[in-house]
Amino acid sequence: MLETSPAAVEASLLVGLRQAVAAGDAIVARSLAARMLEEDALALLEDLQPAELSRLFAILGDESLAQLLARLDDRDAAGILSRMTAAQAADILEEIDPDDATDILEEVDPDLLEGLLVAMEPDEAAEIRDLMSYPPESAGGIMTPAFVAISPGLRADQAVVALRRVAEEAETVNYVYVVDREERLLGVLSLHALVLTRPTTLVRDLMISDIVTVPVLADQEDAARILTDHDLLALPVVDLEGRLVGIITADDVADVIEAETTEDIERLGGSQPLSEPYLRASPFLLFRKRVVWLFVLFMAQFVTIEIYSSYEGDIRRAAVLGILVPILIGTGGNVGSQTVSTIIRAMSVGEAEPRHILRILRKELITGLGLGLTMGVLMYGRGFFYDQSDVDARALALTVGSTVLILTVWAAGVATVLPITLSKLRIDPAVVSAPFITSIIDATGVVIYFTIARALLF
Repeated sequence: MLETSPAAVEASLLVGLRQAVAAGDAIVARSLAARMLEEDALALLEDLQPAELSRLFAILGDESLAQLLARLDDRDAAGILSRMTAAQAADILEEIDPDDATDILEEVDPDLLEGLLVAMEPDEAAEIRDLMSYPPESAGGIMTPAFVAISPGLRADQAVVALRRVAEEAETVNYVYVVDREERLLGVLSLHALVLTRPTTLVRDLMISDIVTVPVLADQEDAARILTDHDLLALPVVDLEGRLVGIITADDVADVIEAETTEDIERLGGSQPLSEPYLRASPFLLFRKRVVWLFVLFMAQFVTIEIYSSYEGDIRRAAVLGILVPILIGTGGNVGSQTVSTIIRAMSVGEAEPRHILRILRKELITGLGLGLTMGVLMYGRGFFYDQSDVDARALALTVGSTVLILTVWAAGVATVLPITLSKLRIDPAVVSAPFITSIIDATGVVIYFTIARALLF
């Protein structure tokens, strides 16, 4: 049986959609558009001229085209909207969830932005203006105002009728929020509880008043952590007066977690985070994001070289000491990289905080001791059987074995304390990347190694 590759399926979708648009077949075009992934949608839309986009708009309609644009990166979507008329772009934006539409509009050229907002329905434009007034990385910057709120005085049957009228406009109806006349949040109830209760039961008797909320100016990463820690499908966002201004949903949190994780991984690799998707990034941008840290690490290695050269006399007396340097300090660097990566990840997901520093340090030092004993025994055995006439084999074995033990514990301690200390100083701990920790361990490891060698060999 022949199997069709995913690439072939995607190419077929793209060709089929173009043919349907050319033939004016709206039904087939919409069906194919609904199956397209981000890469297909971008391939279809990015090379079209304004006249071709207008024809696509006429064939697909604003709803189907909005679904295509919503799958794109915000900057790609903004670029495509900018090639449309203001009226067409406004119709499409009105079909996209307000929070997603806001993200796209933040990438639009400022000269075009106001025209697009003016072309939109006043109420929807006002929602987007409100969302754009919050810092992009705050809870308000990622929330949506498309939620369902009802009065506590309604009966259950009245609430159900009200929900039917507004359900299509809400991003989610898993939770129904209860607010007073001033829009202050009073409680929340699930749709499940609402439809199963007696029709005459009042909403205030069904709602849960002890609810988890997040301030509108809270950091988006904190908001994401609150939602995931409490296993919520949506998290209400309130202002300083306790008014409900929006909700954060699971898909919003997924985007935040992906962005924060990507940033941490890039920093851990010794590079500044990219400000745009990788495939769009130019070689110059990649150079600019990497060169600063690479220069710092490069200069750090000069320190290691200077320290190493200061022990040149010891190396002349026992050449084997120089031969074994890479494996010894490499082991310490690897332990440091493992430790700092683990701790930064634990801190980023809220499993560890600066106030836990003593517990973390104790845990990592014990772990480092175990690793050091294991690697030290192996290194002792290798050093004992090293065929060298200019040093005592037993003394050499003890030197390299004890160096590995001490250096491993030292590396675990440094890689634990440094990121936690920086976090307490409100500096992103991810900047203490694995390459930077390795450079520190390299320099100090040489000192530890030759200090022990002088004590045991000479």
